[in-house]
Amino acid sequence: GTPQKYDPTFKGPIYDRGCTDIVCCVLLVVAIVGYVVVGVVARWCCWSSSAPPRRYRPAPLRGGVRAGHGVGLGGSRTVPYSPLLRPPHPQICVSKCPDRYLTFLTAHGAPGELGYYRNFCVPAFDPRKAPIEVLKDKECPAMLIPSTPLARRCFPAIQAKKGVIMVGNETTYDDGRGRRRNVTELLEGAKKANVVLETRQLAMKIFEDYTVSWYWIIIGLVIAMVASLIFIVLLRFLAGIMVWVMIVMVILVLGYGIFHCYMEYAKLKGEAGSDVSLADLGFQTDLRVYLHLRQTWLAFLIILCVVELVIVLLLIFLRKRILIAIALIKEASRAVGHVMSSLLFPLCTFFLLCLCIAYWASTAVFLSTSNEAVYKVFNESACPFSGQTCRPETFNTSNVTKLCPDAQCLFAFYGGETAYHKYLIVLQFFNVFMFFWLANFIIALGQVTLAGAFASYYWAFKKPDDMPAFPLFSAFGRALRYHTGSLAFGSLVLAIVQVIRVTLEYLDHRLKAAENKFAKFLLSCLKCCFWCLEKFIKFLNRNAYIMIAIYGTNFCTSARNAFFLLMRNIIRVAVLDKVTDFLFFLGKLLIVGSVGILAFFFFTQRIKLVQDTAPPLNYYWVPILTVIVGSYLIAHGFFSVYGMCVDTLFLCFLEDLERNDGSAEKPYFMSPDLRKLLKKTN
Repeated sequence: GTPQKYDPTFKGPIYDRGCTDIVCCVLLVVAIVGYVVVGVVARWCCWSSSAPPRRYRPAPLRGGVRAGHGVGLGGSRTVPYSPLLRPPHPQICVSKCPDRYLTFLTAHGAPGELGYYRNFCVPAFDPRKAPIEVLKDKECPAMLIPSTPLARRCFPAIQAKKGVIMVGNETTYDDGRGRRRNVTELLEGAKKANVVLETRQLAMKIFEDYTVSWYWIIIGLVIAMVASLIFIVLLRFLAGIMVWVMIVMVILVLGYGIFHCYMEYAKLKGEAGSDVSLADLGFQTDLRVYLHLRQTWLAFLIILCVVELVIVLLLIFLRKRILIAIALIKEASRAVGHVMSSLLFPLCTFFLLCLCIAYWASTAVFLSTSNEAVYKVFNESACPFSGQTCRPETFNTSNVTKLCPDAQCLFAFYGGETAYHKYLIVLQFFNVFMFFWLANFIIALGQVTLAGAFASYYWAFKKPDDMPAFPLFSAFGRALRYHTGSLAFGSLVLAIVQVIRVTLEYLDHRLKAAENKFAKFLLSCLKCCFWCLEKFIKFLNRNAYIMIAIYGTNFCTSARNAFFLLMRNIIRVAVLDKVTDFLFFLGKLLIVGSVGILAFFFFTQRIKLVQDTAPPLNYYWVPILTVIVGSYLIAHGFFSVYGMCVDTLFLCFLEDLERNDGSAEKPYFMSPDLRKLLKKTN
């Protein structure tokens, strides 16, 4: 702790520490070892059962696109459908989807057509058999419908031309009984397939936009990174001016947005179709349609006006407190200036999080696909063996085929009877829990490392002479050496709450169709409570990690001290800390807004100097949204370092005020500027 008498050789409380929460450290190590074992076992089980299940009787699969007899629908992989989901017809793999209307009765009477029809029959098809026998044995489909491949499956090629529903450029088809039917009768059965086709078309257009604009997106993200870095560097030297410039720029950017929306709204006055309401238009995949409506620009105009008004009112009421926040930002600027490597440290945290996410995702996939294929007996007539497990390798020579000639040994589901398969759901739950624990641990490690580096700056009596040579690496080493257990403890508590929240979300999803209103109400209350609890624990953990970095105490002691320290200074917390957070938010808004406007004018070819350079796009909002989201993430990464610095210095500042009085025995460690602002002297 802080000494009773000032010692010139004293380097601050951050150096006096020992190992904390050792039990949690051991528990984390054991959990990680178990997590690795689960991942290895899941991969081994998946690879050992990776042989694709086969389908026996009436025909083995052939390579190509899967088509179902009679409707042109089915699967595409060598893995057969579950009988609960597949159409009630045999399914085979074909090299190409059917491209014409054709019935088997028509093809059987025309040798030329029969050769084409055989491509959609089972290999054991005998053209010498009577048509009724072929259809009875389900060796060939009763009819073919023009289809289109999607994910290597054949779907009816339904399309609309000038409001007329067509399949394969035809509006009617022969039902095989000499009658012509309207293709709209197929629409209801293929409605979901048509939605999938539209989604696929939208996804392909978005992918095309990314292929022609990816390098411009990268340039936009680089501009956002450079702008964030320049802003922070300027903030180090001109904090006060930059804060006020930032506030004015945000107001101007929003003002221009209001002006632009008004001009677009006025320009559309009197144009045909511009007065259609959003409710009447409905959802459109081409978002450019909405920009031709006056109501869209009016909504944008109202939103921007409300945001502008709120920001102006906040600035008026907090104008005096902004000066205090500027002092904290200046002090944080000096601290970051002496620990410039801290600006790149979020990349380390991001890399570790990517590894954690990749391991969790791969383990989840291997656990989900490591089941064994289970086959069961299916038949259309009465059979005593129906529903029993069977083996495809020996099914054709078993007694089942003799007693039940129409029985088939079909793939039913993935599962198994081993202990591993019985506890598979437990392993999946453990995988999710470990993901949250490790992700929170990585974030906690980043926070305590930054807090330790900035605390070493504050508690250096002679800044920066008393600081360690490499404060960031020193703080990282202290965190791993002494406080791995405390970080594991804090992240474990947060992970438990997050897993409970995920479980509640899952239950809410399953109970959506339920009619029990009390259960829904209770579930909603629980979700709200645990959401608030998660937010509170995150806030408490963040400040507890700062106290751990400062004093080296265990997690519970640090959390208690941080909480009561903040409660004793609740007004300062509400004003100084939150005003600073608000100013950082404005900085992010300025960077994201500027880069977003630049991207909007570039990709919509409104900048004459580079009008011919912009790539042709299906949806120009795709690269614009990507640049905006990427710019926000980049700005958030840079400003998160500053935010952690301000929070750390704020807690150090409060500790300094409570423990010291400026006397020779208890001098203040704060900088001269802060002492001058608070009228304190040593």
